[in-house]
Amino acid sequence: MDSRDWDDRYAANELVWGAAPNRWVVRELADGTPGHALDLAAGEGRNAIWLAARGWEVTGLDFSAVALERAERLTADLPDEVAERLTWRHGDARTFEAPAAGYDLVLIAYLQLPAADRRTVLRRAAEALAPGGTLLVVGHDLSNLTEGVGGPQDPAVLFTPEDVLADLAGLGLRTVRAERVHRTVGGEPGHKDGGTGAGGGGGGGAGRVAVDALVRLERAAA
Repeated sequence: MDSRDWDDRYAANELVWGAAPNRWVVRELADGTPGHALDLAAGEGRNAIWLAARGWEVTGLDFSAVALERAERLTADLPDEVAERLTWRHGDARTFEAPAAGYDLVLIAYLQLPAADRRTVLRRAAEALAPGGTLLVVGHDLSNLTEGVGGPQDPAVLFTPEDVLADLAGLGLRTVRAERVHRTVGGEPGHKDGGTGAGGGGGGGAGRVAVDALVRLERAAA
């Protein structure tokens, strides 16, 4: 799925993934010390906006211009002290350039790509971390095909925690957690309590469970 496909999808819906932040983002980052964050494949910006409201300086990057236009509109309705912490960039997660200082947090939520592209994005994200920085990756787990509901049905864009760790091997990151987590779906927009990415949510009824992969890593402090 290319950027035009996502432009069409965002244009056809109002807040495809809803306004509330992803539950795993909240669980993992609610107690974090604010710094500079990069939200890759930020979509309409719900996770970036939540981070900014908690004091983070956030850059949200997405390759859908329509999604970013919606994020800009949402930003305009925020209090000034929150809105000024948000920067929206149009770009590709596979080729973005990080500032020399790096980021204290890089978030990748539900960016579902073929394996080679996923590895490119993950390694670029890891290299964008400042000393002491955190990389949080959340997405639809491969086992969701047989054990869960919703999400992409193409196994080529699904992954496991083990896949993420293998993609990042040799970069010197410390694994904080790498696990499968279960998420009740039904009622959320798109049945995908996640963000943007190639292959969206869908399907599933109230009270049914989806399986996500969650990996949190840290770069050693200087």
